[in-house]
Amino acid sequence: MKLATVAADGRTTWGLIEGDTFFDVGAVLAVRYADLKAALSAALAGVADAKTTAAAIPLAKITWLPVIPNPDKILCVGLNYETHRKETGRTEVEHPTIFSRYANSQTGHLQPIVRPRVSTDLDFEGELAVIIGKPGRYISRNDAMSHVAGYSCYNDGSIRDFQRHTHQFTPGKNFPDTGAFGPWMMTPDELGELGELKLQTRLNGEVVQEAQIKQMIFDIPRQIEYCSTFTRLEPGDVIVSGTPGGVGSRRTPPLWMKPGDVVEVEVERLAVLRNPVVDEAR
Repeated sequence: MKLATVAADGRTTWGLIEGDTFFDVGAVLAVRYADLKAALSAALAGVADAKTTAAAIPLAKITWLPVIPNPDKILCVGLNYETHRKETGRTEVEHPTIFSRYANSQTGHLQPIVRPRVSTDLDFEGELAVIIGKPGRYISRNDAMSHVAGYSCYNDGSIRDFQRHTHQFTPGKNFPDTGAFGPWMMTPDELGELGELKLQTRLNGEVVQEAQIKQMIFDIPRQIEYCSTFTRLEPGDVIVSGTPGGVGSRRTPPLWMKPGDVVEVEVERLAVLRNPVVDEAR
């Protein structure tokens, strides 16, 4: 299944994507589930059946929102491809590097990524997002994938100068409307094996990042194992699994996103996440 959160007819809802149509399952199941996150906590029970009575809305008439607009946690894995670790000059580590995003830093597919008025150092980071479906603590590597509800595309847009004010990444990773998430999540049974899939970022049509998912330093089971050790993972939590080399800040001269640009993150067989770039309104 492909599942998305959208705005349609002046309200926020969620449902199934098939071809060029959105099926408003959220309206059908409103009594049972307040949102997509609630449906994930019930293992999407009844969702497929609800499609038969759901209103069909052309994709052209919806506004895409972040797949999970209200996650309890967004955990981001830094320096998780060797090409990116090397371009940053960071040493090898035994454990994943984790930082957090806030829900209100996110934006949806086709919605603007906003360059804040206090910086021009807006960088791209194409990534695979992992959406948790089953809660858990101290999850083993062997059991980790049973906790995954699906996958999506993510652009972990970064304000680099604020990221580097200290050794902590948080400020540069949480400006409003910088983390693009979408357009939909795809369940593992539809996406299939991840390893050979290609992750690619394009800026104005030019490929700026490219890798295969199997090139992660810490794979998804290890990420889930590690994160669930220090926090309880909940349905709707998002693990943003890392970006390959090629980020704009490590180029000479730096390649920053600017107003008028269009940035795309594509995960093969999954989706293309596309966003224009604008300046923050004054």
